[in-house]
Amino acid sequence: MKTEKRKLDHIKICLTEEVETGYTGLEDVMLIHHAIPEIDFSEIDTSTHFGKKKLSFPFLIASMTGGHEETEKLNENLAIAVEETGIGMGVGSQRAGLENERVIKTFSIVRERAPKAFIYANIGAPQIINDLEIVDKVIEMIDADAIAIHLNYLQEAIQNEGDKNARGCLEAIEEVCKSVRVPVIVKETGAGISKEVAIKLKDLGVFAIDVGGKGGTSFSMVEAYRSEDEILKDVGFDFADWGIPTAFSIIDCCNVLPTIATGGIRNGLDVAKSLALGAKIASSALPFLAPANISANAVKNKIQRFMRGLKTAMFLTNCRRVEELKIKPLFVTGKLLEWLKFREIDLKAFCEGRR
Repeated sequence: MKTEKRKLDHIKICLTEEVETGYTGLEDVMLIHHAIPEIDFSEIDTSTHFGKKKLSFPFLIASMTGGHEETEKLNENLAIAVEETGIGMGVGSQRAGLENERVIKTFSIVRERAPKAFIYANIGAPQIINDLEIVDKVIEMIDADAIAIHLNYLQEAIQNEGDKNARGCLEAIEEVCKSVRVPVIVKETGAGISKEVAIKLKDLGVFAIDVGGKGGTSFSMVEAYRSEDEILKDVGFDFADWGIPTAFSIIDCCNVLPTIATGGIRNGLDVAKSLALGAKIASSALPFLAPANISANAVKNKIQRFMRGLKTAMFLTNCRRVEELKIKPLFVTGKLLEWLKFREIDLKAFCEGRR
């Protein structure tokens, strides 16, 4: 019951409080406008493949909800919209479904309403350390196309009831990669993933990395809002801006493993910038929460805004296919430019076209 209540608390806080930190690093990226795009807008192809599924454009609705009876309708609306628009989605942590069969429907509704879409299961690294067998259970719960193992140790550190033992995390992830029948995604939840960690994950057999960078929802802030412990509340707000910004993480990870850009992605232009930096696809959660609380059609409208924004950015940079964004010139400034220097990346080569 504690897990179920926590999931509902998270949703209510995200709907009512300011939980975004800002600065993703994408603010320091400018796509170079091509004043005479010699292409027909109607011929632009935004489609891509991820895993074994084709996406209408390179985008997923990131893991967000499930685990309390009041969240079933949210996931249903998200799934209907995802199926109709040809993208994919993840579900929130399925820990509650393992603890209480009564709430399994809040997760399984996603596959029922999106039978053809790319759907990924989701469980926390602290949970698999304690019990590897739960991985198959969460995959089966939603007939998932992939499994995401989320890293949320900042959040756990702020929670009074948080699991703060990370010993054995890498070993557990490796065991999952060896044993499951679907690809394994490792995702952060707002603090980003560095190149050093990405390399370790590749060696373990991970299929893709969801950077979950700083700049979007801060679960340190979310936990601070719900905490009744004054010390943890203060520490939660102290660490609100902790982490590696999304753009920094994309640059760090994209040459190591296929990379999902998550963390403050708020429109189609953000998606385009993420792809240009090297991400395979992008994803976002918070912008879809309020629409999901209204209807599937409201979610669909938001998805279409992202899609149209990406296509517009492609048109204005003379790109017929999404892959072409990676070879278009960029203008990079600010902290992101400093990160490139810190990582000893050839600035001229990077800005003239990534491969």
